[in-house]
Amino acid sequence: MKKFILYISTLCLITLSGCDNYLDTIPDNRTDINTPEKISELLVGAYPSGSYHAFCEIMSDNIEDNYNNSTPNQIYSKPYFWDDVLQLDEDSPQFYWKSCYTAIAAANQALESIKALGGTPNLNPQKGEALVARAYAHFMLVNLFSKFYDPSTPNSDLGIPYVTETEKVVLKKYDRKTVAYVYEMIEKDLLEGLPLISDQVYKVPAYHFTQNAANAFASRFYLYKKDYNKVIEYASKVAGTNGFSSNLRNWNTNYSTKSFTIIRTEYSQATEKANLLLAETSSYWGRYWAASIRYGLNINTARSLYFGANPAGGSFAYSLFGSDNGVYLPKYNEYFVRINSSANIGNGFNMNPLFTTEEVLFNRAEAYLYKNDVTNCLADLNTFLSLRIANYSPASHTLTVAKNNAYYGTTNTSGALLQTIIDYRRREFMHEGMRWFDLLRYKIPVTHYNIDGTSQTLTATDKRRVLQIPQEASLSGMALNPR
Repeated sequence: MKKFILYISTLCLITLSGCDNYLDTIPDNRTDINTPEKISELLVGAYPSGSYHAFCEIMSDNIEDNYNNSTPNQIYSKPYFWDDVLQLDEDSPQFYWKSCYTAIAAANQALESIKALGGTPNLNPQKGEALVARAYAHFMLVNLFSKFYDPSTPNSDLGIPYVTETEKVVLKKYDRKTVAYVYEMIEKDLLEGLPLISDQVYKVPAYHFTQNAANAFASRFYLYKKDYNKVIEYASKVAGTNGFSSNLRNWNTNYSTKSFTIIRTEYSQATEKANLLLAETSSYWGRYWAASIRYGLNINTARSLYFGANPAGGSFAYSLFGSDNGVYLPKYNEYFVRINSSANIGNGFNMNPLFTTEEVLFNRAEAYLYKNDVTNCLADLNTFLSLRIANYSPASHTLTVAKNNAYYGTTNTSGALLQTIIDYRRREFMHEGMRWFDLLRYKIPVTHYNIDGTSQTLTATDKRRVLQIPQEASLSGMALNPR
């Protein structure tokens, strides 16, 4: 395998003031991490502080050129054309790469400290969180910066570095192994860490990998790996004996009566039961949507997706705002942290849902479909619809095989239900970047149109579906992804 030097700020995970300063103090810092409480504090940094929402969303077919006068910077324009973004700024792929490896460094430091303290049972909750967090960051990286998992080629597709040790030097050489290897390591960490997690150690569980959040992660992992029995197993643990209904967002009653400001505040709050895992991210994606949006959800696409017909009948109850210059679902409530109050200088942050109950429901419905269990697939979809259709009535809006097949004009029940699941996912996760992963999973082409009437299409085999690694990593010897 080729060797390269991974460009990450792993040695800056505690002081965040520069690698040289950190190297000067690292022995004392490691000695100080000597209690479960201090390890828990360290693990706050084991979640990526970058956001994938912006660049994943802009690359997808949710986005069109609204032809207004706004001129977004390259962070928000280059992804529309699937061009490589070279800046290391918030909302860029390179920023997300760096934030993931910084989170991995925090998890590895926690695991090293646990080992140094003897790995006693009272440290199991912290060990479990560290392992699952490490698995998650690698999972996101491999699905973005490597070819998406394909059961026929994972042993030949180049992966990303799976880092399991703290760095003792500033620049360390790593192997770029295969996607198969990365997935094996993710699964190993996930399965070892999940049973150790204890929700009782968290002050605000929504900001950590709880049992539900870890099971949600497992359901997504196995969905991507196409192990449908395990998707059902882990998703059902999230559903519990009472099912999903009480832990889904209630768009057709609760949200439908509230204002733009209240919805965008509540959407990403820890008190929203649908939010299984939240992460604070350094991002201006919410601010971007508050402006006149050049590359965003187009009014015509919004009408088709949210106000057109759907297989179950009735109309969706999602609350949309905007104009011909762009349409917006209120999901982001930026909070601005000033570092210079007199000059009004600071940083913007969004609280992003990383796992939700809605996603887990869709994961299970899709897995049921692949297991030819249409009855349970429909049951999950109807639970979802009961909270999404305006003035919902079971007599009028229950989705059936007959209604779904008639909607698509087909007798292919499985194909039609899969299309429905993918379409419902698209609406539900608008703006959140999740559509990009469905496009990768199903090798769906994407066409973007330009103001001059021309267009470009990202085909199912286009190499640009794999994000380019950061320049710094390539300069250190890591092979670039093909173009």
